[in-house]
Amino acid sequence: MSPISVVIRKEITDNFRDRRTLLSALLMGPLFGPILFAFVINLSLQQQLGNEGEALDLPVIGREHAPALVDYLTSQNINVTDAPENREAAVEGVRSGRHDVVVIISASFGEDLSRSVAATVEVVTDQSNTTAERESRRALRALAAYNQELAAIRLSARGVSPQVLRPLNIDLVDVSTPSGRSAMLLGMLSYFFLFALLTGGMNLAIDATAGERERGSLEPLLCLPVERDQLIFGKILAACFFMALSCLLSLTSFAIVLKFLPLEQLGMTPNFGPDVVLFAVLLLLPFTLLGASLMTLVASFTRSYKEAQTWVGAVLLAPTLPILIVSILQVRPSTELMLIPSLSQHLLLVGMIKNEPVDMLHVVVSVIGTLVAGVFAAWLCARLYRREGLLG
Repeated sequence: MSPISVVIRKEITDNFRDRRTLLSALLMGPLFGPILFAFVINLSLQQQLGNEGEALDLPVIGREHAPALVDYLTSQNINVTDAPENREAAVEGVRSGRHDVVVIISASFGEDLSRSVAATVEVVTDQSNTTAERESRRALRALAAYNQELAAIRLSARGVSPQVLRPLNIDLVDVSTPSGRSAMLLGMLSYFFLFALLTGGMNLAIDATAGERERGSLEPLLCLPVERDQLIFGKILAACFFMALSCLLSLTSFAIVLKFLPLEQLGMTPNFGPDVVLFAVLLLLPFTLLGASLMTLVASFTRSYKEAQTWVGAVLLAPTLPILIVSILQVRPSTELMLIPSLSQHLLLVGMIKNEPVDMLHVVVSVIGTLVAGVFAAWLCARLYRREGLLG
């Protein structure tokens, strides 16, 4: 066996023996992330869909001044309930959280309508409260619809067609597909995949230098009749193995979890079947070499395992920066962007989730660009591994 394969086998065996660290790396990132994501999204979707279908209890002050409005609100699945005594009590009730929204009808409501004067209706709410914001939005929609009906009745009574107020007939033509709409919600999945990938081999990458130095086993290791390049390459490739395993677990977990999300009720159908999972694994494999090399490179400058964990944590954040930027700017894929690691994988994964045609040129450029960056980082690790200062 070659020295590199011996080092790979030794590091993989040692990492499997450290069961607590292995479970933490392969369970917390690849499995806990998808479960947490599904729980939060499922809870949010169920709450949103449930609130729209359920009756809204709406406290209304002065409902005796507008019986027709109260009847209309009731027809809109809104139950008019008892309200605070006055406006000050309503404001205090909303501020304290006892009420999400309170509607106040002025005492002159009926008189103002009879004189064709705009009648005042106040909606008291706290828009910093997400629940209150949803309830107030429903109340405002119902009041706006009632306002339009009154306007149409007034125009008809005066012999004017209500269509006069609609000089334009605007039709929205939505060209998005169910898979494309799902990308709005699932566009950040690539962050979870990259994070799980990096955490899968982080401990082994740190142990290659900082751990060996702290235990005092690095000097005897370097005295062996093996080139230092072969030692560090073996450790990096062993870390790549666990990163690939962690990535595969993460992708598989998300593929299973997405089946339990009620995305179809929102008109979303994510394209995330077994073929997409396999393609994503092959697409992310080159990033394992870059991630393992970068973490090994950073850990080589540290004095202890704990210090290495602190600095390597910054490496976990680095791939997210390009993803956050393009998510805000809505950047479209291009050949030039495929040269940027993590960003190219993100753009290609989002395209696959949207079920868009895959540009093989972009795939080739992404794979080659990431591999070149990974090889360069591994070569730099080998150069630094030769310095005597590595022993501390």
